[in-house]
Amino acid sequence: MKRLYLLVLVVMLMGVSACSAPASTPAADDSAGASAETTTTESTTTESTLTQPGDIPRPEACDSENPFIAVALPNLTNPYYVAMKQGFEDAAAEAGFDAEVQVANNDDAEQLAQVQAMLQKNPCALALNGVKSEPAAALVKSANDAGVPVFTVNVIVSPEAMADQGATIVQYLGADNKEGGAQIARQILGDLGAEAELKIGFVTEPDEVPTLLRDEGFEEAIAADPNAEVVAKVDGNVKPDDSLQVTTELLQGNPDINVIFANTGPAAYGALQALQSLGNTDVKLYGFCASEEPLTEQYRGCVAQEPYDYGVRVIGQIQSWLDGGTPEPEILRPLKLFSTGETPGPGEVG
Repeated sequence: MKRLYLLVLVVMLMGVSACSAPASTPAADDSAGASAETTTTESTTTESTLTQPGDIPRPEACDSENPFIAVALPNLTNPYYVAMKQGFEDAAAEAGFDAEVQVANNDDAEQLAQVQAMLQKNPCALALNGVKSEPAAALVKSANDAGVPVFTVNVIVSPEAMADQGATIVQYLGADNKEGGAQIARQILGDLGAEAELKIGFVTEPDEVPTLLRDEGFEEAIAADPNAEVVAKVDGNVKPDDSLQVTTELLQGNPDINVIFANTGPAAYGALQALQSLGNTDVKLYGFCASEEPLTEQYRGCVAQEPYDYGVRVIGQIQSWLDGGTPEPEILRPLKLFSTGETPGPGEVG
């Protein structure tokens, strides 16, 4: 965990986007707006892990009547990826692409085999949402070796792992995860008071770059309250059942906690179930949105991604590149904030 955390810090200092585990209920899914594309100086890529514009390969398939686009997703048990798959398919059909979507059932080895099989069909481009950040570097390297450009979405492929393998991507598109964490922290301070006595517990995922960025953004923003303290962090493993269990243990071991930050949709759903099963109405829950879960006086705020839109935008980026455009190395999308009395719509998930 420490190694990955330091990696994120180094990448951001150089200036150079849940999460994908299966959910046991539709309300529990993760991966976590405005219409304008946004970028920040806090990039998730380095120059050594980017395919430079002049070096982007253009496979022969790109010049066919219906260019073949390979799409790799982690699972379809989460509404997040159901929405993203639909976005890819709808946008590809409109653009005249032939898109094949492969689903890995959250298995890194299966995803690698699927990508390698699609590469045998000589695609124009690979759109990749890896199962996990570090293993996904092998998929990128396979595509590089096949001369196929890689456009990544949602899950950030580990820059360190790519550098180790000499792998490069054309672009990353996903949520502005650090800002999403900061949005939630600011919402807490607005709801509970700028100097409120806050004892905060995290239900997080310590081994993924996006969730580390969410945590970092939250902690930086919540520090504006001198009376805010992060008491403990537990690993919800981006699964609702795991999050229920560890949240229960978190609250039992830390009875002074009065706020929970859940940094994925499954974590938010599991934490809410834990609070309800314990009959605890005092602790306030904030985080990245559980799918279509109403915001209440207890579950008070969440931010949502728009995975359908991400799929559409990645296809749009590939089309723009084929038309002669230069792809931006990174596109970070804003998140949509929900508060008490509101309910995220279909496809608006954390």
